[in-house]
Amino acid sequence: MLLHIVARGRIGRGPESELVDRYVKRLNWPYKLTELPDTGGKMPVVDPGTRIVLLDETGVVLPSREIAGTLEKWRDSGVREVRFLIGAADGFDDAARAEADLLLSFGRATWPHLLARAMLAEQLWRATSILANHPYHREG
Repeated sequence: MLLHIVARGRIGRGPESELVDRYVKRLNWPYKLTELPDTGGKMPVVDPGTRIVLLDETGVVLPSREIAGTLEKWRDSGVREVRFLIGAADGFDDAARAEADLLLSFGRATWPHLLARAMLAEQLWRATSILANHPYHREG
């Protein structure tokens, strides 16, 4: 199953970019990173059966094991792509929220988009490592 991060804004080179690279390179699952300008740009075509996850301040806060469980459920049901969308500064409108399969939040604090991208990459690595019984994730 493809893990596809689609983010508004260019990350460029810097510590945030290095963090994203550090975690996505560890993934044993196929992944893709797509950057769009803050406004405009063409969203990649969404194939039928793709699950859409919006990173959104109104979303649910899930423990890492639940993120892993959601990915596992989707993978095992034949989903071919999970697309994680990180919006521009103003986030997403109600129509986009209504169309999403999951609204995910990394807490009630507001995070810079570049850090949110790094946090998402880390959580995807963590979730896939949980599913592979890798010792990276520790609880308690």
